[in-house]
Amino acid sequence: MSTLANVLTILAQTSAATAPAKTHPPAWYDFAANPMLPITIGFLILYFFFINSKKKGDRQRQDLLKTLKRGDRIQTIGGILGTVVETRDNDVLVKVDEGNNTKIKFARSAITRVVTEDDKPETK
Repeated sequence: MSTLANVLTILAQTSAATAPAKTHPPAWYDFAANPMLPITIGFLILYFFFINSKKKGDRQRQDLLKTLKRGDRIQTIGGILGTVVETRDNDVLVKVDEGNNTKIKFARSAITRVVTEDDKPETK
């Protein structure tokens, strides 16, 4: 009986050693297998592009407002077109009517864009 016990013990030890060890996936696998990961990455990419383009537009507008000079043809937020007569720190004096020499003072932040020759509509 002792030989039978020895044989069973040896067989038990060899069968445990030859069985393939159960491998666990790496720690990042559980995180990467999450179905919310692609959605989260997509939102982060969209957020990055929107914020980056917004900052770029704000930077361009600030540069435009800093470089305003006498004689520039501008458009205000309200759609008023005029010519810059004088610029100060926070406001701009704009001539809106040539016939009556009407001038209006606007806050610098009210200027939307500088109108160029390319922007003017053609008259027939």
